[in-house]
Amino acid sequence: MVCIAVIGAGVIGLSTAVCISQLVPGSSITVISDRFTPDTTSDVAAGMLIPPTYPDTPVSTQKRWFRETFQHLSEIAKSAEAADAGVHLVSGIKGSGGLLLTRRIDDLWELQPFFDIVVNCSGLGSRRLVGDPLISPVRGQVLQAQAPWVKHFIRDGGGLTYVYPGTSYVTLGGTRQEGDWNLSPDAELSREIFSRCCALEPSLHRARDIKEKVGLRPSRPGVRLQKEILVRGEQRLPVVHNYGHGSGGISVHWGSALEATRLVMECIRTLRTPASMSKL
Repeated sequence: MVCIAVIGAGVIGLSTAVCISQLVPGSSITVISDRFTPDTTSDVAAGMLIPPTYPDTPVSTQKRWFRETFQHLSEIAKSAEAADAGVHLVSGIKGSGGLLLTRRIDDLWELQPFFDIVVNCSGLGSRRLVGDPLISPVRGQVLQAQAPWVKHFIRDGGGLTYVYPGTSYVTLGGTRQEGDWNLSPDAELSREIFSRCCALEPSLHRARDIKEKVGLRPSRPGVRLQKEILVRGEQRLPVVHNYGHGSGGISVHWGSALEATRLVMECIRTLRTPASMSKL
């Protein structure tokens, strides 16, 4: 049995945990996070499938992640579980025997006595957790409104103003505020967002039960998806990093989870070699 910890419970962390549990036999998965749904950035996101752009990630890689994610979601949409797809990732990891642990991790070495491999999907938390200065927030403020008559998405040319219907509410957005860590809603911004969205869809003036939501997108010039062996004296801790997806996490989550899972498999093979066993 290989014990694997996945840090982070947004769409990237949960999809990676599910993917590993499905493709790595004999693995025990524990998802560790200080926040779970409905308190993650992924819960604030509108969840539209739009190809993202990462300047420091090869275009061919981005296309593969998006294609694999699109195919995965298409299969779910055609399945009997389509109506419950919004909770598919959480129920999937629980159903495979995985554990969910609410805890803040301050140092990856905290996990070394209990886990063979750590998968870091901590998003913005990686700035503190692994000292990555390249990751920074892009603040997004949205409104979640009850407007069940809205059946089609609407967005302006630049994609900053949008009306995205979901299963439970319509998401009205939005903002892209780089470097802004403020998680408190701005009332003036909310009024501006509502005005912009009503200009696109006047019937939204009738919307009710409007809630303000703020999320911080974990932005990075390129997604960090790589393995690393941490060394401290005679101890070694294999780590797979999978973070920095910005606003594109929903759009490439399964493709990047597949790649992270392949890296986990490589770590397992290394752990099982006689040389590695003697070092450990």
